[in-house]
Amino acid sequence: MLAFYKQNIQLIEESSVNPDARRYLIEGEAPKHYIDLDLYKEAINDSIPITWKKAVEKYSEDSLTSYGIVPWHIYSMSFRLTKAFEQNNPELILKYSAEIGHYIADANVPLHTTSNYNGQLTNQHGIHGLWESRLVELFANDYDLLFEDATYLDNPLQTAWSAVRNANNSLDSVLSIEKTITEKIGEDKKFSFEERNNATTKVYSTKFCEAYHEALNNQVERRLRASIKMVADFWFTCWVNAGQPSLNNLSNYKPSEKVVELNKQELLQGKQKPRIKSRKHEIIE
Repeated sequence: MLAFYKQNIQLIEESSVNPDARRYLIEGEAPKHYIDLDLYKEAINDSIPITWKKAVEKYSEDSLTSYGIVPWHIYSMSFRLTKAFEQNNPELILKYSAEIGHYIADANVPLHTTSNYNGQLTNQHGIHGLWESRLVELFANDYDLLFEDATYLDNPLQTAWSAVRNANNSLDSVLSIEKTITEKIGEDKKFSFEERNNATTKVYSTKFCEAYHEALNNQVERRLRASIKMVADFWFTCWVNAGQPSLNNLSNYKPSEKVVELNKQELLQGKQKPRIKSRKHEIIE
């Protein structure tokens, strides 16, 4: 597995962002990226059934879709990846490996577990991009992202649900610490401007980000590590469930120009020709 994945790492990296582009192209894609746990009426969200069938019986499919379905979609994607391994289909193995990785990463982000996904309900517009992108951009080089071997998952659906619950447990600090640092630094020093893609762009200032990152006490790194380990565990589990097929015959596989081009076109269309309205995560106001 290591040799096969490593020689195709560029395609995996490039394909992993395509689900985000798809949110603006395909109806029904967006809910696969999040779950708004706060919208459930129960005081304790642990009462949400984790199986899709029981959840539909309790809430209806329309309600579940409107609240987001990321843990269930991760589980669904695991069956697609398992089937791709069974078929020894390198194109689908790479496609589903990249895409399940995207959804797993989303499930581990606290702001993907709430209807207040960009701080728009608490006057913190832009916090999604701050936490998910800006802090990583500035500080990821100092993160420890090395791991032990992947682990087989006895209950992948439970693992997906544990991810969103663990992420949601960090949500209060994501929001409250941002408010505290804003008061400490001051609104006038919270933002700065940088040149990006030949345009002047408003960004969170380095000073603000340093203070926020330090106050979070390695929270972003912990969630990123959880994502990476979970991706590896799901890949390994799908391969085992497929019967541990040999991938030696795929050692020389290279994606066709058509596959590479289709990936690029999907990404470009999502950015330049959106057809579906979707949540905006990077807005700063």
